[in-house]
Amino acid sequence: MSETSVGKGHCLCGKVKVTASKMGHNIGSCHCDMCRRWTGGPLLAVDCGSDVSFEGKENVGVYDSSDWAERGFCKHCGTNLFYRLIESDQYIMPVGIFDGDEGFIFDHQIFIDKKPAYYCFSNETQNMTGAEVFAKYAP
Repeated sequence: MSETSVGKGHCLCGKVKVTASKMGHNIGSCHCDMCRRWTGGPLLAVDCGSDVSFEGKENVGVYDSSDWAERGFCKHCGTNLFYRLIESDQYIMPVGIFDGDEGFIFDHQIFIDKKPAYYCFSNETQNMTGAEVFAKYAP
């Protein structure tokens, strides 16, 4: 299996359609306070790189969630569409917006030190604390 594939998906109402030309197959979970507030639980997401296009772009709202990242959503139905790192133009996207679920591997969790005790995943994953994430990825 190749390391990337083309991913196609859409928001709940269908006014925004997304194509990720180089979607990865590894799913990660983010347990940071912002992602849990944004999704109502842990964010399960896939790295889609920078080659992402949107049909119905006029329906995409953007929230500047930090100095280095923004979050996108459908203005009509509220579906969370992406977390984008501004400097690298890298899209991290909720895996649930994509059609099909074949070939994904849940293999990492970030901000594991922020994960509340009321849930856990049974998968063996690579885990990183918030400090480790910032040390590795922060600009």
